[in-house]
Amino acid sequence: MKVAGFTFIKNALIYDYPIVEAIQSILPICDEVVVAVGKSEDKTLELIQAIHPSKIRIIETVWDDSLREGGRVLAVETDKAFAAISQEMDWAIYIQGDEVIHEDYLEKMRLGMEKCWKEPEIDGLLFRYQHFYGSYDYVGSSPGWYRNEIRIVRNDKSIYSYKDAQGFRKNENEKLNVASIDAEVYHYGWVKDPRAMQLKQESFNKLWHDDSWVDQHVVKADEFDYESHISELKKFDGSHPRVMESRINQKNWKFDFDISRNKRNLKDWFKNFLYTYLNINVSYKNYRLVKRIKE
Repeated sequence: MKVAGFTFIKNALIYDYPIVEAIQSILPICDEVVVAVGKSEDKTLELIQAIHPSKIRIIETVWDDSLREGGRVLAVETDKAFAAISQEMDWAIYIQGDEVIHEDYLEKMRLGMEKCWKEPEIDGLLFRYQHFYGSYDYVGSSPGWYRNEIRIVRNDKSIYSYKDAQGFRKNENEKLNVASIDAEVYHYGWVKDPRAMQLKQESFNKLWHDDSWVDQHVVKADEFDYESHISELKKFDGSHPRVMESRINQKNWKFDFDISRNKRNLKDWFKNFLYTYLNINVSYKNYRLVKRIKE
């Protein structure tokens, strides 16, 4: 069984993406990692080239700035990386530039792929998510955060990135059949220097909206105000991936949130109860769950 990784990135240094940590987190179980590096205004290309030259294969791309509806360009760049994966690979691990896998889950991922290898009806593997916000000490706890997503797919070119690259579909808009595994993705997209976060807000909203919408809805500021954009968090009581230790130790901003001020309406409370105590997810699901893999 051969395994590839794939991802895309652009302007990683300007927007403070943990792309190096993201790639390093999956390298131990990958035979190759394909990285689509978009033409950047910083040294993103050199950053990726320095990670692991013998395992990483870079394809240089140019983002289509005209694709400004629904984050479509992100899916296009994902598909470029996926298409470049070597034909002999059986599985492909997708990791976005702000996602990191804890080393404790690597063996579970490998076992999940092995168990489903000879089950062609299984298109991919489903992960749980931890969405960090503001600092490395808090995670989103409201049902508004997506709880699960596909991050391993077969090396089947009928599979493609869906909408804004959050998930996948195949053939003619068909949801993937997936098996869930006991593993999590640590999503750090909302944890970075407030100055870098503000730059990201002003730039990346242009991938979803036109200039007039951005001018009306994105506040112009020197720093992003984390507290004014969130209503509910919980303290993170686990450990971070080892590859994140240096980044976490270098954090140069402060964010504290009083969790006693959490606000949740009755609808969100009911959704959370169903998921937490009955393992029922009533939120939008871009997949068909057909089995759960136990250890």
